Amino acid sequence: MIIKIKNTLTLILVSCIMISCSPKIFKDKWTKIEAPETFKVRFETTKGNFEIEAHRKWSPKAVDRLYQLITSEFYTDNALYRVVPNFVAQFGIHNNNNLNKSWNSHEVIDEPIVEKNVIGTIAFARGGKKTRTSEIFINLKNNSPYLDTIYYGGVKGFPVVAKVSKGMEVIKQFYSGYSEKPADRIDSIYKKGNTYLKNIFPKLDYIKKAYIIK
Repeated sequence: MIIKIKNTLTLILVSCIMISCSPKIFKDKWTKIEAPETFKVRFETTKGNFEIEAHRKWSPKAVDRLYQLITSEFYTDNALYRVVPNFVAQFGIHNNNNLNKSWNSHEVIDEPIVEKNVIGTIAFARGGKKTRTSEIFINLKNNSPYLDTIYYGGVKGFPVVAKVSKGMEVIKQFYSGYSEKPADRIDSIYKKGNTYLKNIFPKLDYIKKAYIIK
């Protein structure tokens, strides 16, 4: 009887570990969630915490996507893989490439510029029409009017979705020594994830987790 109980407990423990370690499954219903008109998010990072405030009126569909990503915990363990001094700090590639592919398949429609890309504002990266998916960047300086008006891939500018409300001093501490080098190998990041980044670019900072705050 004692052996049977021990075996049962062991089975339960193993099952719990397997469930907790299993890859997160994408759910289509996440993409249907509409964001509140405004909401705040705290990002816990390897350099400390910072907070942002998002405004749906600035870019409704993109702010919806930001809210969907935050509430589904997409930004957990995300590398700040592109930190260019006096320009931008960018992240938004998940360690699980199946999640990346799933989010990338749900396109966000293009929207006009409402707010300027000044220091501390946040926008989705994009490379053409309907390519705003999960990667976002923080402006480290006043990048307006350049990022407001530039035409790239048939679309104009980068619509702002949020602004840093607390912790800009933390953001300015993110390791920037690699600059564009990790981004130049973005295919390897998608394919091999954080294991690749930690081996090749060990000094990168990471978003530990992000969540909605009141």
